[in-house]
Amino acid sequence: MRKLAFRLSTFLILLASPTLFAQIKPRARDLGVPFDGAPGPFNAITDVKGVEVGHTTLISGSGPLKVGVGPVRTGVTAILPRGKSNVADPVFAGWFSLNGNGEMTGTTWVEESGFLDGPVMITNTHSVGVVRDAVIQWRIQHGPPDESGYWWSLPVVTETWDGELNDTNGFHVKPEHAFHALDLAHGGPVEEGNVGGGTGMICSEFKGGIGTASRVVKIKDTNYTVGVLVQCNYGVRSQLRIAGAPVGKEIQDGASREQYQNKDIGSIIIVVATDVPLVGQQLKRLARRAALGLGRNGSFSGDGSGDIFIAFSTANPGAGKPTGVHQISMLANDELDPVFLATVQATEEAIINALVAAEDMTGINEKKVLALPHDRLREVLTKYNRLAN
Repeated sequence: MRKLAFRLSTFLILLASPTLFAQIKPRARDLGVPFDGAPGPFNAITDVKGVEVGHTTLISGSGPLKVGVGPVRTGVTAILPRGKSNVADPVFAGWFSLNGNGEMTGTTWVEESGFLDGPVMITNTHSVGVVRDAVIQWRIQHGPPDESGYWWSLPVVTETWDGELNDTNGFHVKPEHAFHALDLAHGGPVEEGNVGGGTGMICSEFKGGIGTASRVVKIKDTNYTVGVLVQCNYGVRSQLRIAGAPVGKEIQDGASREQYQNKDIGSIIIVVATDVPLVGQQLKRLARRAALGLGRNGSFSGDGSGDIFIAFSTANPGAGKPTGVHQISMLANDELDPVFLATVQATEEAIINALVAAEDMTGINEKKVLALPHDRLREVLTKYNRLAN
């Protein structure tokens, strides 16, 4: 326990000042990458009021892989739709699998009920089970229970694979790490890049990880927000496009996954949040639109990629109560186009933010993955007349 406490305290130093941490790193717009649409104040999923995000980042060891010892490059990310203080109030939700070579637990009930009850958790492929069980334990310990007494649960836990950098068969993610991600969840700026579940991820053969973005949409006289968070671990270098420019073809040096070139063997998880009043089927339609933002950046959703998306709405509090008749509001389907467009735009930017925030990482067996070089990115955007400033 003393060793675990030391490890957690080390990670907490990195995460103790999330606002400062998020502001130090440049983001895609800071480098002059042009994007359409108007972001919210933090350009993050937390621009949707009430949404909180927390990470636990596990980095230790170096050198040859010793299963069960390390090196360790992994973690957990938690997204709470109504924050820690209101976790017992379900939200309308819908999910979509663009390519199902991955896992997202709890989705059969999301599909059946139209609700998401609790957080969305993201980790590595072989830690889904422990994180799922930890969420149940955390909710029982922290309460408050729902009207039924919280006697059953089907948590939503999802993953991408980090086995090129992390001792993924060492099972280093423990319940305490899920608890910390949940307990540390906060609003405001969101940490991006090599953090949380995204710690050991690779995207388009550059270092990948966590990214987020948002868009403000006006419908009639009301402003709404759409926010997106991604854990990106997908893609073939040659297909990567940023703002329409063929960045992957222009920057070929230092590509990782040499043995998998031209094969999309990774995955991406996309979480879409909004305060637009939508119900389950509409949110399933929203989740599908995330695929178009992914496609803008060059993904073809290969056979080996788990591309799984979930969308939820924080509107209609109390609608998920297990008893009674509930009055809800719902945006008309004919008014959805601005929300669809905002989802596509925010998804596109969130992925590029993940690439920009990520940093070089050396993992198991001295495997080194280079981050997207900012200066080279600007050179490519300039070459194709795409640099915003």
